[in-house]
Amino acid sequence: MTTKNSTLVANFEATPAVANDAHNLHGVVRVAQGTVALAAGDSTDNDIVMLAPVPANATITQLFIGSDSLGGSCTFNVGLYTTAGVVKDEDVFATSVADGAAMADVRHEAADINTAGQQVYELAGDSNADEGMYYVAVTFNATGGTAGDMSFVIHYVVN
Repeated sequence: MTTKNSTLVANFEATPAVANDAHNLHGVVRVAQGTVALAAGDSTDNDIVMLAPVPANATITQLFIGSDSLGGSCTFNVGLYTTAGVVKDEDVFATSVADGAAMADVRHEAADINTAGQQVYELAGDSNADEGMYYVAVTFNATGGTAGDMSFVIHYVVN
């Protein structure tokens, strides 16, 4: 029988103890949440809905999204944009999520499980947190065309 310690445990047990990054252990959990009322023309292919700004040095632990039925064969991606509106990774979190679903955690729908604990700037493909903030956003990849609501709850950790 073996025992394998995570980096968090190994750092804790080290003598002297090694400090873990606060975004991975004992950080402060914050929430960004809300509902966006979408007009009929807001859910066509390549339309973007900016949900919330999140700090570049944050770690997103959960990302719940749900929507009314928006018509047609509506699907959307969930990803990251700069605050200037430039796409960083349109579907880093989720790809082709169907509309008309209850709130579901899509944080790891497309993102590999080894991205757990990565900071937002890393998920965006950047090498440092100098960007300050990123937008978590929905980009439609199949047209809906019907008005409805989209709700989100984003849990993230900062130090």
